[in-house]
Amino acid sequence: MNKSYGDPHRSLRTTGTPCGSRTNTPGSLTLTCLILLICLATALPCSSAWSQDAPARPRARAVGIKPGILTPGPLNAITDVAGVMVGHTTLIEGQNIRTGVTAILPHAGNLFQEKVAAAIFVGNGFGKLTGISQVQELGTLETPILLTGTLSVPRVADALITYMLELPGNEEVQSINPVVGETNDGGLSDIRARPIRPEHVFAAIRGAREGAVAEGNVGAGTGTQAFGFKGGIGTSSRRLPETRGGWTVGVLVQTNYGGVLSIAGIPVEEELRSRPSRSTGTSTATSDPPPRDAGDGSCMIVVATDAPLTHRNLERLAMRALMGMARTGSSFSNGSGDYVIAFSTHASLRGSGVTRPNPESGEASAYPLTPGQASPLFQAVIEATEEAIYNSLFAATNMEGYGGHRVEALPVEEVVEILEAHAVIR
Repeated sequence: MNKSYGDPHRSLRTTGTPCGSRTNTPGSLTLTCLILLICLATALPCSSAWSQDAPARPRARAVGIKPGILTPGPLNAITDVAGVMVGHTTLIEGQNIRTGVTAILPHAGNLFQEKVAAAIFVGNGFGKLTGISQVQELGTLETPILLTGTLSVPRVADALITYMLELPGNEEVQSINPVVGETNDGGLSDIRARPIRPEHVFAAIRGAREGAVAEGNVGAGTGTQAFGFKGGIGTSSRRLPETRGGWTVGVLVQTNYGGVLSIAGIPVEEELRSRPSRSTGTSTATSDPPPRDAGDGSCMIVVATDAPLTHRNLERLAMRALMGMARTGSSFSNGSGDYVIAFSTHASLRGSGVTRPNPESGEASAYPLTPGQASPLFQAVIEATEEAIYNSLFAATNMEGYGGHRVEALPVEEVVEILEAHAVIR
């Protein structure tokens, strides 16, 4: 067990803009830098949010799992969509707090002044997603998308409103629609403690960056579980061939749901449960009683694309993401809140009202895409969602938390053996 699990001191971990580099908001010193200085001054543990255990675990594609037929972007991440940035704040405190915040920014500007086209699709509405009605009514997104634990949603939303109101240019703004999604991390974290504070939210937003995205036990995925194994944050992308537009679709997931895990069409969970774990000698999945129905939980899916899609086609794109989730064996049970938030970064659809192309963008008048032209993107989002979920499981590591509850990570080597035996990977 990693010694930080039982550490009596708080560990606040962030990923994002390094100290001294460019930030996304005004100021000479970022909050991330301040946190680092505080950690140094008080000898609190402050470390990378990439993983809790070493060495780093492989992503699904690295071991030969390659869902679909389309090619990923260079990073195989949501940040392959140009301009999209992701930041995490990972909060580990003593034995009982395992939670955090993940921020997804469509672009580096003031989102209230430069709204993007967006839509939300609800697979199963047992959730606390904030901001859904205005997105569906107006078809726009005006804040970063934040993910966290269920009972922290109001506090995260309040901090997000504060952040937006303080941005230059928003001095006269009197209405903000914060979009905050969640899954219930109460199995590994004391969810009733509601430990998220404004500085955690600000650190995730201000630390957001382009480039590689931390996965597994980070940010909003710190305390999540999926299929009885440790879940977390995962991401993937697909790029269409130029003959189909050359557009990119990127997906980020917060996995915390159940069913019977299937990888590349093989029900690997059934085979894993029939064999002892190499590390413990017991069942591979957690031997602890589940905190709730095994199929319950939730999954938040965020979809980004550079394709010029307006609200209706973004909603159709979001719906297809759930088909990728279904490929992984989800049962979409009564208690699983499954939501997809999709947005377009295309310049022709950016502005204060993006229900039609922005004439000041200089883009061709052929945009936006027609419903028929959107079909190749549907294939892309299905594939990217499936792989993002696998990546969340592959990157996550063993976690012990609230009440001594321990959840084992997916045993990657054994999964590879099963898939090799079925000739899925060679």
